[in-house]
Amino acid sequence: MPAMATLTAAPGLLGHAVSYALASAGHATPQLLPRATPCEGWDLRTLLLHVSDSLDVLAGALRAGHVGLGPPPGHDPTAEADPLAYLRRQARYLLGACAAASAEDRLVAIADRELTASMVTAAGAIEIAVHGWDISAACGIRRPIPPALAAELLPLAPLLIPRATRAGLFADPVPVPEAAGPGDRLVAFLGRRPQPGGTT
Repeated sequence: MPAMATLTAAPGLLGHAVSYALASAGHATPQLLPRATPCEGWDLRTLLLHVSDSLDVLAGALRAGHVGLGPPPGHDPTAEADPLAYLRRQARYLLGACAAASAEDRLVAIADRELTASMVTAAGAIEIAVHGWDISAACGIRRPIPPALAAELLPLAPLLIPRATRAGLFADPVPVPEAAGPGDRLVAFLGRRPQPGGTT
């Protein structure tokens, strides 16, 4: 699907990405929270909290039309006690904000730039989907990004995450075999090494 056409489906992509990430997080038992993740220097607890805060920032941007400074609008200092419950709560908040914003593709201010709500939503879907993959890898399970979701996000990734702005956010792309599917290509573009045997 052409990238611009995919942007019109951004709210649906976001919902699909959130569902995938929540399903991956469902395997995150308390015993697994100290485990290392593909995100360098982060354990699983830190990753879950990061994804939750990212969901909150995205929801705030869609509701307010700008990304604010400081803690996310719904930041909960007690979240560390139950990061999975916090993630689920923030996911509900985001999907509600996305539903409210989908009727009007307004501009969202991010620092000195303005992006359409569709572009912000699509960028959020990419981050959430790839972090869903990170969570599954940390849990020791193989849950590839669903092929249909990855195929729609893949052409958007270079547009929304150009090389000039990815430093400090994502590692350099990792080469993959020609036969690699869209899921492996997407995680590799964002600096992850696909799990052995993956063709999705």
